[in-house]
Amino acid sequence: MERKLATVLFVDLVDSSALVAASDPEIVRRRVTQFFDRVSNCIEMHGGTVEKFAGDAVMAAFGIPQAHEDDSERAVRAALGIIDSMRELELEARIGVEAGEVVTDDGDSTFATGEAVNLAARLQQNAEPGQILVGPAAHRLSLGRVEVEEIGPVDVRGRDEPVWAWAAVSADGRAPARVAVTPLIGREHELELLQNTFARAVRDRRAHLFTVYGEPGVGKTRLTNEFLASLEGATVLPGRCLPYGESITYWPLAEMVKGAADIADDDPLDVAIEKLRQCCPADAVADLLGLATGVLEAVHGERSQQEIAWAAREWAQLMAQTQPLILVFEDIHWAEEPLLELIEHMTDWVRDGSLLILCLSRPELLDIRSDWGGGRVRATSIELEPLGEADSEQLIDALSEVGDISPKTRRALLEKTGGNPLFLEEVMLTVAECGEEQAAAGIPDTLQALIAARIDRLAPGSKVMLQRASVIGRSFWAGALEHLSSGESVEETLEDLQLRDLVVQQSRSSLSNETAYRFKHVLIRDVAYASLTKSARASHHARFAQWLGERAGDELLEIRAHHLDHAASLLADLDGAPPADLAREAAEVLQEAGRRALAREANQAARNSFLRAVELEPTLERRYLAAKAAWRLDDLPAVAREMEKVREEAVRVGDQELEGKALTGLADMLLMREADPLRAREIADQALATIGDSDPAARFEALRVGWHSAYWMGHLGDAEAYLSEQMAVARAAGRKDLESIAVLTQADTFAARLQLDKAEAQLEEARRLAEESGTIDSRGRVLLAWTRIYIVRRHLEQAEEAAEEAVRLFSEAGAVWAVARSLNMGAWAHWLNGDLAKGEKRFRESIRLLKPLGDRAILCESQRGLAELLLHRGRIEEAERLALEARENVGPLDVTSRATTAGSLAMVRAAQGRHDEAEELFRAALETVAGTDFRLIEYEVLLPFAHFLRARGREEEAERVEERRAELLPAAAKSSARIA
Repeated sequence: MERKLATVLFVDLVDSSALVAASDPEIVRRRVTQFFDRVSNCIEMHGGTVEKFAGDAVMAAFGIPQAHEDDSERAVRAALGIIDSMRELELEARIGVEAGEVVTDDGDSTFATGEAVNLAARLQQNAEPGQILVGPAAHRLSLGRVEVEEIGPVDVRGRDEPVWAWAAVSADGRAPARVAVTPLIGREHELELLQNTFARAVRDRRAHLFTVYGEPGVGKTRLTNEFLASLEGATVLPGRCLPYGESITYWPLAEMVKGAADIADDDPLDVAIEKLRQCCPADAVADLLGLATGVLEAVHGERSQQEIAWAAREWAQLMAQTQPLILVFEDIHWAEEPLLELIEHMTDWVRDGSLLILCLSRPELLDIRSDWGGGRVRATSIELEPLGEADSEQLIDALSEVGDISPKTRRALLEKTGGNPLFLEEVMLTVAECGEEQAAAGIPDTLQALIAARIDRLAPGSKVMLQRASVIGRSFWAGALEHLSSGESVEETLEDLQLRDLVVQQSRSSLSNETAYRFKHVLIRDVAYASLTKSARASHHARFAQWLGERAGDELLEIRAHHLDHAASLLADLDGAPPADLAREAAEVLQEAGRRALAREANQAARNSFLRAVELEPTLERRYLAAKAAWRLDDLPAVAREMEKVREEAVRVGDQELEGKALTGLADMLLMREADPLRAREIADQALATIGDSDPAARFEALRVGWHSAYWMGHLGDAEAYLSEQMAVARAAGRKDLESIAVLTQADTFAARLQLDKAEAQLEEARRLAEESGTIDSRGRVLLAWTRIYIVRRHLEQAEEAAEEAVRLFSEAGAVWAVARSLNMGAWAHWLNGDLAKGEKRFRESIRLLKPLGDRAILCESQRGLAELLLHRGRIEEAERLALEARENVGPLDVTSRATTAGSLAMVRAAQGRHDEAEELFRAALETVAGTDFRLIEYEVLLPFAHFLRARGREEEAERVEERRAELLPAAAKSSARIA
């Protein structure tokens, strides 16, 4: 079977029963026979096929078995011809026409099923005598060439909603435009700019970023190829971003590194590592690049994208020192954020090396990264526009293989193709295959329709081979095609596809002893893939995944996961569920892909992979890993829900290790969502008793939650006991990322006591460890700690920069709660530095992110901060509402936030003239932290309390409060700044 885009036409004779009753049977027979003959002739004359006769009705299909670019137009023209011929017979007919995806048998059969068949029949039943009703899909495909009158919504049987319909009037209209290219015409200035940029990179020995934007088919690749062909003595390494699959963040980098090191995807591990280390300046660089490219198997250790970016920079710098290096990133509109960050990182930091980073992209990249390349002095962007009329005519002449094109055809080509080189090229290939007259008669309105028609004109074997190749992807291997073809030779058909300019052979294959090919354009692949049935797609995806596993092992594991998952999804659509063995294999591969994603801090990709693995074959470990990824993403509701299920199941089966890990997650949720540090500490201690010493990261996490629980309650002595063990665990494991967090925790304790010099010394050490480990989590935490210190020290510009960088880092990892916390800190910095509008915006953004999480840790702090800012701006009623909401969200044992929110509400009450309440709240805030080491909070509350007393004329009391504030932090005693 095959899926095709077809147009279906239904014709029915009007009032045939009256005709039978009023006429001689022989006359009736003759007239009905004439009706069928005229209808059949009109259909066949326009390239359609009569599929069946049913009573007095006729069903016809256009686009089966041979697709045409204008099948919908042909169907409407046939319908108009039928209506005209009925007048000659003094008969009337009603007709319905609709287009859509249908399923047909292989070969010459026209038997079709699908929604378009049903809709065409229903439209015919709703048509008036002599009327042709056209459905929405057929109308869209024939737009501009068929004159219609809008009928509006039509109720059809079997559908809940009406169908919009049009009545066809005539087919004298004309039509729209599309894309294509071979010789380089009309791009001289762009080529010169590219060559000049490369010359600057060589001269200055600095990295340059050059982005070429353009719609599909406008000539980005053609321009690049012309530029690269003009170079001598440069190393060119291409890599393409994939539009599918999880955990493929660094796929282009992988292609480049493997190309430079001559690593084949099926090289044995020891061979691959040896090749990698020969082309890298240090083993550490080689190991990290190995992680990014999939060469190394040991991906369970958590390494970060910052480490990988550093390794890529070192590698590129070394490569660019010996001779100029050009890294070509194709299709970066499909790139994941970490890869975009890596490209910008290399642009900024590769120095003393001639490097050109050339990126090809569709304009939609700017929808997700509006600042791409912006703010960099060594970044250039160009957009390729469609060719002008003169250049298009020159391209037509260059592409013509049949001599001169007539002026009429030339004009039609120019109007239809709209200056898109690929469209022009495809149309000219149709001219060469079918002749000018036939090609000019039906130039399609879409490039997809044109390509579909070209594919349908292929010999059956070549068409099948093209469809199978489309399942593999934009690039594919001959060996894989042979596997999908059950071992039959594919050489002849591949030659035919190359001769027809549908595929091209690639100069390098990522698999040794395998010839690689590539679709000439991604749209050719998409159209070929769309023509396959779901069952055929599923079969080919599964068989290709099998071949890939045997041929490349785990090196292309993420791609294999994509194909297995796709096969399982397609079979689930068709049969309700995939076969058990396929589901099991797909789940196993998706689980491993998720682990790799976690190792690279691609947390959303990891979450998606684990969830899909659980869907296919649920296991306790997979449920935990999915919950862990949600924890990384700060999806607090999902963590609370899923970790509880993991804990229950772990207890049931007696898995103490996973029980302990789940308990840690639940303890953190008790802290974050329930604001219950007492219960959280009990659960964290329970987790510690369950988790052994074999998993230092899990033990460290439980200790971290225990520390936070004790800290919240003001038990800093108990908190330090957790901290000591945290430090010991981190150092014993050699985990600098964990050690940096432990050191940072010590710095937080010093900061809480206002021992700022000690805090800064610890922060310097934490920063060093975080930079060496490179993890987003540790670097972001350090930045937030510095933000607070900068605010206390009144280094407000540095505070703003640190908070903004923390927002950026945590956004990369998808850590929503951490982003919200960073926004909170940034809001204080902006406000204190005089930008109240930006401060208000940051507070509101923080609140917006935290509310859906059910957070009770930072939400109250953002609400009370916004309340104070609004109060400062004179918006007392809104400030009161927020201050009260903040108080409601504070947990009863959260010492610091109970004090800060009481102070904020006190300020509101003072502004409202409710002085007794205000004083009571100020004193309650100070009483809350009395006897604890939270001197920073006391210092913060004392400032507005002093202002309050002075405003009441109680000068002596105000002076005593200010003296106490000076004792706490002498250097900042005169500062009027609040502290976040």
